[in-house]
Amino acid sequence: MLKYKGYHGKVELDEEAGLFHGEVIDLRDVITFQGKSVDELEKAFCDSIDDYLDFCRERNEEPDKPFSGRLMLRLPAEIHRKVYSLAKIEGKSLNEYITEKLSQAN
Repeated sequence: MLKYKGYHGKVELDEEAGLFHGEVIDLRDVITFQGKSVDELEKAFCDSIDDYLDFCRERNEEPDKPFSGRLMLRLPAEIHRKVYSLAKIEGKSLNEYITEKLSQAN
């Protein structure tokens, strides 16, 4: 995983083409990059993000930012009630309980 200016890139190897290609993963906009070596790939990743930010600035648009940490979630009522009850039993808020459980999923 690559990181630069708060953005994260996922990389895969294309063995047939003999190069790495990647995509910035925490945006709605699409930013891709590629390189034949790790150094070339890292430079392309940083350059792609800088180009994206410059492009947005030229168009007077706000660049898409990495995720804020806010998540809207719709659940069936019975699951909502069960998770809420489990959180209360553990003396936690619903947000704390869900965050803890999702963190354990790694």
